[in-house]
Amino acid sequence: MTVKLGINPLTWTNDDLPTLGAETPLETCLTEGRQAGFVGFELGNKFPREASVLGPILAAHDVELVSGWYSCELLSRSVEEEIEAVQPHLTLLRELGANVMVLCEVTGCIHGEQNVPVHLRPQFPAERWQEYGKKLTEFARYTQSQGVQIAYHHHMGTVVETAEDIDNLMEHTGLEVGLLLDTGHLTFAGADPVAVAKRWAHRLNHVHCKDVRKDVLADVKNRKTSFLDAVLCGVYTVPGDGCVDYPAVFTILKEQNYKGWLVVEAEQDPAIANPLTYATMGYNNLHNYAKGAGLL
Repeated sequence: MTVKLGINPLTWTNDDLPTLGAETPLETCLTEGRQAGFVGFELGNKFPREASVLGPILAAHDVELVSGWYSCELLSRSVEEEIEAVQPHLTLLRELGANVMVLCEVTGCIHGEQNVPVHLRPQFPAERWQEYGKKLTEFARYTQSQGVQIAYHHHMGTVVETAEDIDNLMEHTGLEVGLLLDTGHLTFAGADPVAVAKRWAHRLNHVHCKDVRKDVLADVKNRKTSFLDAVLCGVYTVPGDGCVDYPAVFTILKEQNYKGWLVVEAEQDPAIANPLTYATMGYNNLHNYAKGAGLL
């Protein structure tokens, strides 16, 4: 098995800022995503959450369910409470054949607050790494017993954002906890995606491929904008349209014999960045990078 190329519906319609692409139906997302070449989709806010409803819709468009975001609150909930909270999401993923769950700790997060500068994000309480790591590992062991491994999503505006945060998370959790490598969020956070990929290659089980416009990043950081305003300014784009060194990242994935999904997740304003145009560009560039690295 080689890697598969998927896409997140953020290209068409945004979960954190629902006004972006609000008028775009799910049918358009799936049709254009498949037209661009992708064989899988992650969940978005317009996707039905019952397998009996969503399954036939995905089948009609000849695409698989890749994964879906889960908002974790283990900093403020018990493992038992988290297991209870995850049931509907976990069931949907499992029943539709997705074997990874995108998980992010959202306690105190600000990435959805348009009026809060992203540099004011919450810091992880250092004295709780050991406790948190134990809880997350226990939770991950449970989801794994259900056939789904978590892929921890480091994310701007949350308690796990930087390379140092990722190091702490990985060092305090067991192998049950996989790591999602997001090239765009790492670059935004001031980290090197190549270095992080190399350091934690053995833990990577999911990859989000978003590129970064270097000049826009410098501008939004200088102006200390919120995460959503940075997105509206065009900080993110599809692979090959920014400054991320994908050939180097994919070489590391090949050396690690990575066989998961490569997912284009490049949130932009669809009124400015035509979704089909950018989805097609993202697919073509991602396919070429993956093929060049021997992943396809």
